[in-house]
Amino acid sequence: MFFFLKIIISALIIGVVTEIARRFPTWGGIMAALPLVSLLSLFWLSVQGQSPEEMSRFARGVLWGFPATAVLLYLVSVGLKHSLSLYMSVFLGISAWGVLIMIQELMIKR
Repeated sequence: MFFFLKIIISALIIGVVTEIARRFPTWGGIMAALPLVSLLSLFWLSVQGQSPEEMSRFARGVLWGFPATAVLLYLVSVGLKHSLSLYMSVFLGISAWGVLIMIQELMIKR
C-alpha cells in the first residue's frame, strides 16, 4: 500500500509541475529544476527507516550526478533550439550524460 501512496504523491507533484510549465514555461522549468525527486526520495527513505548514513550517501550520489545532468539538459536545450527533434536531442543528452558518468567513475578509481 505504501508503494502505491508514493507513486500517487510523486505523480501528483509531477502533474502539477507540468501543468505550470504548460502555462508558464520559465516558472515550470524553475520548479522542475528544484530537487523535488531528490527531496522526495530522501523523505521516502526516511519514512522507510533508512539510516542517516545511507541517506547521506544517496545525497552525495545525487550531487555526483549533477554535472552530467547539467550537460544533458544543456544539450537537450541546444538541440531543440537548433531544430533537432526532441528524441534526437534527448538521445544526445543521455549519451553525453553516460559518457560523463563513466569518466567520473574512472576518475574515482584512480
